[in-house]
Amino acid sequence: MEAKIRRYDLDWLRVIVFGLLIFYHVGMFFVPWGWHLKNNVIYDWLKWPMLFLNQWRLPILFVISGMGTYYALGKRSTGKFILERYLRLGIPLAVGMLLIVPPQVYFERLAKGQFAGTYIDYLSTVAFEGIYPEGNISWHHLWFLPYLFLFSLVLAPLFVYLRRHKTLFIDWVKKMLSKTLGIYIFIVPLYFIEAFMEPFFPVTHALVGDWFTITFYIVLFFIGFVLIACGDVFWQSLEKVKKQALTLGILAFSTLLLIWLGFEDSILIHFTEAFVKVLNLWSWILVLFGYAVNWLNRPSASLAYANRAVYPFYILHQTITVGIAYYLMDLEWNFFSKASILTLGTFGISWLIYHFIILPIGWLHPLFGLKKARPIGGPDNFRSNRKDRIISPKHSN
Repeated sequence: MEAKIRRYDLDWLRVIVFGLLIFYHVGMFFVPWGWHLKNNVIYDWLKWPMLFLNQWRLPILFVISGMGTYYALGKRSTGKFILERYLRLGIPLAVGMLLIVPPQVYFERLAKGQFAGTYIDYLSTVAFEGIYPEGNISWHHLWFLPYLFLFSLVLAPLFVYLRRHKTLFIDWVKKMLSKTLGIYIFIVPLYFIEAFMEPFFPVTHALVGDWFTITFYIVLFFIGFVLIACGDVFWQSLEKVKKQALTLGILAFSTLLLIWLGFEDSILIHFTEAFVKVLNLWSWILVLFGYAVNWLNRPSASLAYANRAVYPFYILHQTITVGIAYYLMDLEWNFFSKASILTLGTFGISWLIYHFIILPIGWLHPLFGLKKARPIGGPDNFRSNRKDRIISPKHSN
């Protein structure tokens, strides 16, 4: 039997990207874009670092999810895999919509003068009437869960087939990955979706009718699976391309800034921007994967704890952020003070709830997507055969 190892770099990236989500949602309180609550002072400069983060933050999560799916299907039938996904995604989603998200909508209604009364009054009257934004029922930040379940449900039979059979498609992808910059072949489907679907299907995260979001992210989910299916060829390609990807990423985002700041919208600008967007997001994804192999592919107690905590943190964090923001929004405090309180408060209260309530009480674990603890690692199964591992010269022991 082939020895199994864990891809700690993918675990770390998952933790880091979900951690950035907290900073991103704190930032949404201060930028000009619409969000559930807004600060009394808007900071226009903050949108630029957030735009940089926004270009690749969600795409890399779906790629990582596709990679995790490859490993999760190692010893599972299609039916068992779908059942596990339903339990790990569906139960936390239901709990979140019933218990975690309603306080967010409550604070929003208070802030906008759309409701007056206590939270108990809100729960007993209008909390579960109508669909948000007109009504109050919503999954808010938990939209990632139903989308991921849909993608898993739709693609599971194909994934099982690709994992268990030698196919011309995977052989062709390996051939492309072995070429200089061949890994950039994946921007082709992303470009066509960005160029031809994005203008016609606004992002809603409502699942029904959200065709651009569904199509774009299911392709990224599929790409993640395919990359891991290519084994050594993928990791070797990353090693060769990561420096060029960093250069291309810097150039692409700089070009996006020039387009956003210096050009009016037109058909030519739209198609140009679409290409630069997908080039930019894919370059930064490759940069993160490429350098994580060298810097992050090692076990640690911190990773074991953080990777297990990341799912509950994801479920809890935005409600805490919105709750704190409600009491800060009208205060005449500076950006640093409010942002610090929001960030530290969100991380701190999320940790207190996770460590002292969720973790010790076993029956709460499935409600927040927790599986049984592993010696190292967390909820997702990023394990690979030893033959798939690329050991960097720095960590060859």
